[in-house]
Amino acid sequence: GNICRSPIAEVVMVETLGKAKMADVEVDSAAIGSWHVGNRADPRAISTLKQHDLKCTHIVRQIRKQDFEEFDYIFGMDEENMSELRRLAPKGSKAELLMLGDFGLEKKNRIIEDPYYERGAEGFETAYQQCVVACAAFMKERLQK
Repeated sequence: GNICRSPIAEVVMVETLGKAKMADVEVDSAAIGSWHVGNRADPRAISTLKQHDLKCTHIVRQIRKQDFEEFDYIFGMDEENMSELRRLAPKGSKAELLMLGDFGLEKKNRIIEDPYYERGAEGFETAYQQCVVACAAFMKERLQK
């Protein structure tokens, strides 16, 4: 995990917040599983971001218990992510667990599908476009009140 959707979302969120002069907000992404720890993002994710003049320098790390205390919000991309995040979250932790696609996307498009097993980069572009909408909507709904 942490090589496709979440690095895209991380870069998009940083860009979205930066354009809104909210660059002091800390943004990171992490894997639920450990299988890609230490690697870079999928080349198709990096390429998709590059096509939008965005740079990805992300190195995969696995989510830690302290993330649930250090961050105000932790996002999942699908129901499986959300279930795992709820399972991993220490009781009474600070972070609010949210599905990124619940912000700004129609209910039928709220799941940001994992494009890892798809051929080509089309799924990565779809994930990018969903993240652009969702990150902007999240910022407006939660951070610019």
